[in-house]
Amino acid sequence: MKKHYFEGFADESYVKAELDCGLSVYIMEKPQYSSSYAIFGTKYGSIDTKFSKDGEDEICVPEGIAHFLEHKLFESEDGDAFSKYAKTGASANAFTSFDRTCYLFSCSDKFYENLDILLNFVQSPYFTEATVQKEQGIIGQEIRMYDDSPGWRVMFNMLEAMYHCHPVRIDIAGTVESIAEINAELLYKCYETFYNPANMFICIAGNVDTERVLNQIEKSIKNKKPVEITRGAFNEPDCVVSNYVEQKLAVSMPMFCLGFKQKIASPYRRLKSKVCVNLLLDIICGDASPLYARLMNEGLINDDFDCEYFYGNGYAAVIFEGESYSPERVAEEIKAEIERLRNEGIDKKLFSAIKSGAYGNMIRKFNSVEALATQLTECAMCDYDLFEEIRLLKTASYDDVMKRLDVFCNENAVLSVIKPQEE
Repeated sequence: MKKHYFEGFADESYVKAELDCGLSVYIMEKPQYSSSYAIFGTKYGSIDTKFSKDGEDEICVPEGIAHFLEHKLFESEDGDAFSKYAKTGASANAFTSFDRTCYLFSCSDKFYENLDILLNFVQSPYFTEATVQKEQGIIGQEIRMYDDSPGWRVMFNMLEAMYHCHPVRIDIAGTVESIAEINAELLYKCYETFYNPANMFICIAGNVDTERVLNQIEKSIKNKKPVEITRGAFNEPDCVVSNYVEQKLAVSMPMFCLGFKQKIASPYRRLKSKVCVNLLLDIICGDASPLYARLMNEGLINDDFDCEYFYGNGYAAVIFEGESYSPERVAEEIKAEIERLRNEGIDKKLFSAIKSGAYGNMIRKFNSVEALATQLTECAMCDYDLFEEIRLLKTASYDDVMKRLDVFCNENAVLSVIKPQEE
């Protein structure tokens, strides 16, 4: 086992351990806290529909299989994991995103018992044709529910209009038709490929003892031989499919997503880009920005308005979303503000205030074990130091942020709108 120690500000530190089997473990001790948070994740998400293992022929699996697998892992021959957590008082959950699947719990006591549950069920797949068929019905209902969800549809309509062939345009849960193709054999194939310790990570923050945690994990992890995973290539053009997409659903107020498709950078540059673009988003229309104040005062947006830097393997975009009686007007106002910043520059006082606020928000995350464990998963996914992100924010210059205005290209902008159904 190799250990790396990372130190930051105010005595904050964490350990990254690399087990002989390839598993990465991140632990940040917070002895002054009563609670702990643990995440067991794999670098496997909804976009991984084409892959090969150890040089074998490439296979293509049904859309939604990563999410399906997440659901099934909670079941075992001796009961489901949720019932075991219920006995310890822990709060447990899981999620599948575009590029990862994570299983997690939080607790105020019995941490090591809960960690044992997590380690055991994630490593103990149990699939039969009967249980797979039962799950197809359950997930099918979930898919139909999301099909009618305006917040979900406005996002995926935008992604479908933005990406030609990258699987990020596909619903994470797949379709009713695609999950009907899933069987136990395919689930085991995906599990054996992506749930290999060398493709996985554990992130823990809270009132724990690092050495005890590492010893427990080392004893519990099945020492599988690392596999070589080749993921399908994304031949995605730079342009978008369409600049505008609209759907009518049962909403009282129109909803919108305005996204700007971005070219992909290297992982390290992506971290710097993430820091600078997030600063830029706060400057454009964060709570303290002039544009946000004006849009709120004119009643064009409400408290649901938000923005994010959305990125992963082979995709990246800047997204603005919310509710508005005039979404087209909001989109034009955002584009106009971006153009104004290009021509006039960012107000230096606003830049300084936004940067200070962002730094304070990042430091405050160290008061939350959930936020810290979540941040450590980003370190595991992108292979960077948690404190490096803080240093990049602290040293981000005015020019660094101004350069990131190039991520906004109107030709690559997509406006997705959900409008009320006509009576």
